[in-house]
Amino acid sequence: MAIAALSSCGDENGAKVVFTTGMGQDEVFRIGSGVCTVPEMMVYLTNTQNQYESVYGQEVWNISVGGVTMEENVKDTVLAKLAQIKTMYLLAQDRGVALDEAEAGRVQQAAAEYFGSLSRREAELMGVEEKTIEKLYEEYALADKVYRYIIQDVNPEISDDEARTITVQHILLRTSTVDGAGNRVDYSEERRQEAYRSAAEIRRQAVQEEQDFVDLATRYSEDDVISCSFGKGEMDIAFEEAAFALETGEVSQVVETESGYEIIKCLSTFDREQTDLNKLQIVEERRREVFGQEYDAFVETLARQLNEKVWEEIALLRDEEVETTGFFDVYAKYFPD
Repeated sequence: MAIAALSSCGDENGAKVVFTTGMGQDEVFRIGSGVCTVPEMMVYLTNTQNQYESVYGQEVWNISVGGVTMEENVKDTVLAKLAQIKTMYLLAQDRGVALDEAEAGRVQQAAAEYFGSLSRREAELMGVEEKTIEKLYEEYALADKVYRYIIQDVNPEISDDEARTITVQHILLRTSTVDGAGNRVDYSEERRQEAYRSAAEIRRQAVQEEQDFVDLATRYSEDDVISCSFGKGEMDIAFEEAAFALETGEVSQVVETESGYEIIKCLSTFDREQTDLNKLQIVEERRREVFGQEYDAFVETLARQLNEKVWEEIALLRDEEVETTGFFDVYAKYFPD
């Protein structure tokens, strides 16, 4: 969302797009009145780089997918993250949201701790001073705060039925395949009818002969997964409607879905713990939607520009003495959720 706002060159919705002119040699991008400098970018990029290397090793940078190197991918991810935070900082100012005295004090403490953790070599190569870190933490804290401010009154009532999770077993007989190019190829009508007859026979064995459903699935299903738990809106609509209509232990009729013919057995129609967790997830999703609407509308009012020359010159630091990974951890220490 944020990276698109920076790189956009269209103006379909009244967005003010400014091309790269008159930018300082230390400026990576501007969005509205906000500016991201090279040292700020290097803090995020270097911490992200070292986090990747701590998990995957330095060899991770040799990976390329679809002609895009891992370094390019990480650079774009960091650019998007910083653009979003800068935008949310401006949104906070627009909404009159500010840090209180205690929060400002924690920003200073966090900046002092993180900057104090840097070696002289690390600070030099990233080009940072303590005030650089303080500014980044201030923007991060305000981005968090404006999100909470905008969603503070979003508390929808979620019913048990809306959040309900069920657990089922299923047997799938497919009605299509995939060719060498990865394209879906539907079966002929004759072959589809054959698949349906097979599905009906398997259901008969499960219901009338009371054969073990897992055993039938192991023998006949063309899906590696036999059991699954899900809530509403997560599955093929025909599969979901049939599954949610079942009682515990009941077996469905043969159900036609996008994947093929399904026979479904319900193991559990309600899980209290999972339902309560789903309610929390649904509420958070509704809150993100509300915030996203305000965020998107605000982005469209901002002029933005990317300094392509500076951006192309930014690269990962290849220096054994640069090991810093604590920027985000220090922030979380002073601003826990």
